[in-house]
Amino acid sequence: MTTPTTNKKAVILLSGGLDSTTVLAIAQSQGYECHCISFDYGQRHSVELQAAKKIASHMKAASHVVCKLDLRVFGASALTTDDIVVPKDRPEDELVTSIPVTYVPARNTIFLSYALALAEVSKADTIWVGVNAVDYSGYPDCRPDYINAFEKMGQLATKTGVEGETHLKIHAPLITMSKLEIIQAGLALGVDYGVTHSCYDPKEDVPCERCDSCLIRISAFKKIGMIDPCIARHKK
Repeated sequence: MTTPTTNKKAVILLSGGLDSTTVLAIAQSQGYECHCISFDYGQRHSVELQAAKKIASHMKAASHVVCKLDLRVFGASALTTDDIVVPKDRPEDELVTSIPVTYVPARNTIFLSYALALAEVSKADTIWVGVNAVDYSGYPDCRPDYINAFEKMGQLATKTGVEGETHLKIHAPLITMSKLEIIQAGLALGVDYGVTHSCYDPKEDVPCERCDSCLIRISAFKKIGMIDPCIARHKK
């Protein structure tokens, strides 16, 4: 993966997971200078931050900042409170038909607001986010209507937008893709999915292989005859 030489700047929401890493690769392939932002928000699966740091370095992002905020003060999600158990071994049809307890209230709105601030100060007119409405159709902040609405709000809410210096665009290139299609796109761009981490309930840095996120990854890689590289790495 080579570092692009361009005046185009982009802010990338980088969680350390499969989707956001693919988004970073797509943005770089289109010639963007990528400034990554990650969040330490009290998540159960904080190992993803270690992955994000490795990915940003390995893929030669122009910069990478980690913002610390505490969403555990609100709880109400299996990812931000120990009082709610992460679902395991759910049937595939249940994964896409309801809002799961791993939904973190307003998380994408909070993250995109931070990304909006970074975009304004770094003079980037694009924000790239790995939301997906196919595999996670139950998440209200992963839908095209939500992304379009936030884009309009961002244009109205910033000095650079109001004064016409930039016209904010939020890119969500994975929003209508299946997990299989996302993986295929990333592999074509040389993404090393072995360093990504998506598990909601890992033991240290070892994926549980049973949460919704693990099951979706395992199923998608299996369709192309692969073992999830993250799981394979830990079984060597």
